[in-house]
Amino acid sequence: MHALGIDIGGSGIKAAPVDVTTGKFLADRQKIATPRPALPDAVADVVKQLTTAFSWSGPIGITFPGVVTDGVTRTAANLDPAWIGADAATLFGTAASNPVRVLNDADAAGVAEMTFGAGVGQKGTVLMLTFGTGIGSALFTRGVLVPNTEFGHIEIRGHDAETRASERAKELHDLSWGKWAGRVDEYLQHIEALMSPHLIIVGGGVSKQSEKWVPRLTGIRARVVPAALLNDAGIVGAAMATSGDSAPDTSGATGTSS
Repeated sequence: MHALGIDIGGSGIKAAPVDVTTGKFLADRQKIATPRPALPDAVADVVKQLTTAFSWSGPIGITFPGVVTDGVTRTAANLDPAWIGADAATLFGTAASNPVRVLNDADAAGVAEMTFGAGVGQKGTVLMLTFGTGIGSALFTRGVLVPNTEFGHIEIRGHDAETRASERAKELHDLSWGKWAGRVDEYLQHIEALMSPHLIIVGGGVSKQSEKWVPRLTGIRARVVPAALLNDAGIVGAAMATSGDSAPDTSGATGTSS
């Protein structure tokens, strides 16, 4: 089965058609900058542009950087507050003129990694963390997703963890890889104290340069590995969400529109 995967981020919106049985792209991905302000209609227009760019007709999976339940976006820490309570499934389905399924971005990336990447065969507690504009999280126990965890908002030193340890925080504060890795290590120590994962998969744009910072994460017991699908995991997981056989079990965390 083939589906179009669209991954909405705080800085960019990426898309590619995907073979959901293999996790492989069927064409080169395309990316458009996230509108400023990132209002619902403006983001929906980008979804329409990307759908048109691939001349796509068929199922579309779309990720969103926040909590999603029954197609409605409940939080929007790194997009415009107008998204809170928005019926994203209907909005995107209308814009794309195709059946749409919407889910949390990190959940999608995690499902892709558990199916085709670094999490294959892992049966214990696995945590996927995506570092970008914020920090997304996807928690798996015995291979089953616990949706919408949002561990990037755990409080550290009186602030959301993602304000200190996201990729954007690294860029904003001009941190060296070593200093930023120290912040990530502190964050992971808090995570480990709460849930003791045996494997942590790190994704997002910084996963492409994992050799510069992952070896510096020495304060935790869990094994830390970069995402095998790198920053494409969200697109793959989005596409997978449209398939009955490959769709992640998000227990109501997604919504559909046709």
